[in-house]
Amino acid sequence: MRSLVGKPSIVGGRGYRYLWIAPVVAILALVIAGLWVRSHIETAVSEQTEAELTTLLRADVEALQLWMQLQQDNAKIIAGDANVRRLVMQLAKMADDKAGAAELLQAPQQKELAAEMQPWIDRQSYLGYVVFDHEGLIIAADQQLLIGQNTVISGQQKFIDEVLAGKTAVSHPFPSRILLKDAHGHEVAGMPVMFVAAPVGEEDQQPTAVVALRIDPGREFTDILTVAQPGETGETYAFDSRGVFLSKSRFDDQLKQLALLPDQQDATSVLTVELRNPGVDMRTGVRPEKLRGEQPLTAMAADAIENRPTIDDPGVNVTGYGDYRGVDTVGAWAWLPKYDLGIATEMDRAEAFRPVLILRSLFWVLFGLLALVAVLLVALTFLAGRLERRMAQAVVEAGQLGQYALEEKIGEGGMGSVYRARHAMLRRPTAVKLLEPSKTTDVSVARFEREVQMTSQLNHPNTITIYDYGRTAEGVFFYAMEFLEGYSLDVLVERFGPQPDGRVIRILEQVCGSLVEAHSMGLIHRDIKPANIMLTQRGGVCDFAKLLDFGLVKAIDSKKMQTLTSADAVTGTPLYMPPETIQDAEGTCARSDLYSLGAVGYYLLTGRPLFEKSSVVEIMRAHVESRPIPPSKRLARPMSRQLEQLILKCLEKLPEDRPMDAADMARELAECVPEQPWTTADAALWWQQHQVTLAADASLAATQDLMPHATAEFSDVVPAREQDR
Repeated sequence: MRSLVGKPSIVGGRGYRYLWIAPVVAILALVIAGLWVRSHIETAVSEQTEAELTTLLRADVEALQLWMQLQQDNAKIIAGDANVRRLVMQLAKMADDKAGAAELLQAPQQKELAAEMQPWIDRQSYLGYVVFDHEGLIIAADQQLLIGQNTVISGQQKFIDEVLAGKTAVSHPFPSRILLKDAHGHEVAGMPVMFVAAPVGEEDQQPTAVVALRIDPGREFTDILTVAQPGETGETYAFDSRGVFLSKSRFDDQLKQLALLPDQQDATSVLTVELRNPGVDMRTGVRPEKLRGEQPLTAMAADAIENRPTIDDPGVNVTGYGDYRGVDTVGAWAWLPKYDLGIATEMDRAEAFRPVLILRSLFWVLFGLLALVAVLLVALTFLAGRLERRMAQAVVEAGQLGQYALEEKIGEGGMGSVYRARHAMLRRPTAVKLLEPSKTTDVSVARFEREVQMTSQLNHPNTITIYDYGRTAEGVFFYAMEFLEGYSLDVLVERFGPQPDGRVIRILEQVCGSLVEAHSMGLIHRDIKPANIMLTQRGGVCDFAKLLDFGLVKAIDSKKMQTLTSADAVTGTPLYMPPETIQDAEGTCARSDLYSLGAVGYYLLTGRPLFEKSSVVEIMRAHVESRPIPPSKRLARPMSRQLEQLILKCLEKLPEDRPMDAADMARELAECVPEQPWTTADAALWWQQHQVTLAADASLAATQDLMPHATAEFSDVVPAREQDR
């Protein structure tokens, strides 16, 4: 047979005369890359900064909303407590009966309620509680002097209206009207507080009373917004509709130095500092021309308060604007209407765009070294080419690897090449796989050896057979395997469409036999797909299936191969990958192979993959979340109900819901009654009808979809014809 690729070569067919192309292309690429960096790096950094700011903003807002919801849930539980509800209802009735403050204060329910509330307050670290009726009269409180007064939650009418309307709500921070203890135990007025409140009363009726719990915003509320602070100057903070801080600024100490905060130990930006742009960077010592009250709101605060951007479409500015210190800043912000406050994430523009300044300074250095690198690259390329030519010449002169005479290349991939060859003594056709010398590393050799060692352990007739393994004097690793003529299942379906269910049963039974042996030896294939199953004629038997490509095989409960498979992470082919492999590569088990085999059976029956999506991510998501359409409905024709149910059972999301093992699946396949029987005579007739096509395609393999001399189609090998296109 005439060789399709000329004399065999282990250097991938590259001629030395073309080696000069690589350095020229490298030089042009470096020049273009340098120019592109010079003109586009600032845009790229701007986009990255915008993405980082919005991501941090959304994360902080989500965390804050979760905390708010937790507070609401806690308040609802406390207000719904049977004893608390009973005591509050009794006090509310006294108030409705015109009981005075003294009578309410002396009511025995006060002590009982205080005893009931104290464990809740201690557990959730609340500062205290207040209970008021539907008219706003305080009927109970941790501080008795408040009883009989109007509600102390002043300036929070929206919050009060929501609670009196029967909703559980959280206020934003505001200054307390009563004396509260500060961090040093001193009682002071105007301490920042916030409340979470829940109604008490009958369902679907106006609340009889409201239980409000006092929260220190300087603790969890502020802490949540300061957990993820970007860089050295980044911060996230909350503010109200007046542009006043509701949480603590990262720069409180600096604000004291700038005289924006009193120089006192307990002074804080909460409810004190306004988001106004002084027009100058106050850190430089320059004083603003306008008084603080005359300065405009920062661009961020003005947009947030006026336009109320949502968290789904936040406001963003990466061109720069002056913040409340006058520092050139970039930021992202959103308004939370439910809580009537805004959230902003900001950082100094100088820090955000620091990579631009560094890259600009390195730009000319890069071009200064470019000429030297180009010269060295050309020299190294021609040196490598000379060594490569010597190795290629040695193989051409020898014409064989050990006892194997190479005839034609039938496949080439990222890791090696596959040749049709003949043993010098046995004269039988053989497929020889070579590891490319240019790709020979410790890891690639270890993987190559692992592939042949794993496959050589298997003796089942439906598994590809390994004949030999060795290394030439030139250092070329190779192994020889049986040579197969026939159709891979993907080519079979592409050329002949959906297959009769009787034929599918016979094919799947044979593959199950191969898997029974592999699984019994503790090996998982991990890459079962139509391209890795060959249909051929063997010893007079037609429709003989061969399972190929054990390159991704994994030892069950073994950590010996971790260093060889770590780079694979998620291994296999997305169209046939089981859900557990997608979610956790270490979760792969023997039943994972049954899922992939079920997907292959689905493909044979319908002529279409299990899930057809526009991207790999969507396909993998479908494997995890979506239920497949039954093959009979997708094909719109009857088929064996037993086979269809078995295929769908293999495609269950949980491994434990699939057949117990490959042997169990084989037994169920044997019990299936096909709608379209496929006998030995049918198989023989089919191969007789298509034998002419198979032979004719042997001379056209470089351009046709059929590969009549297919061997073990390893995951890193593609047919030589694909490279000729």
